[in-house]
Amino acid sequence: MKERSRRAERLADLIREELGNLLEYEVKDPRIGFATVTGVQLSGDLHTAIVSVSVLGDDEQKKQSLEGLTAAQGFLRTQLAHRLGLRYAPAVTFRLDRTEETEQRIEELIRKARLKP
Repeated sequence: MKERSRRAERLADLIREELGNLLEYEVKDPRIGFATVTGVQLSGDLHTAIVSVSVLGDDEQKKQSLEGLTAAQGFLRTQLAHRLGLRYAPAVTFRLDRTEETEQRIEELIRKARLKP
């Protein structure tokens, strides 16, 4: 069981790294703004990868970026299989990583609380 989880972690890291490179250099969809891959979660059977992405911009730009990423899923999956030498590349699903937004909101609330008498 531990070997499988280590393998999944290694594969998730490789997928994160390759997707970052692909988004930076290969994907040319104008809808995709400045997107950074922040994490990859693989299912237990390694057939599905949920990819967290951080996108700069307002909500509309984030929505458009997700649409562009969704449209590129097939290309990205094919490239992952080829680049990583996988017989079966996991199906890729994208979701927005809102961690940074949440952290900024918490910091703002703390700052406001300190200013109150």
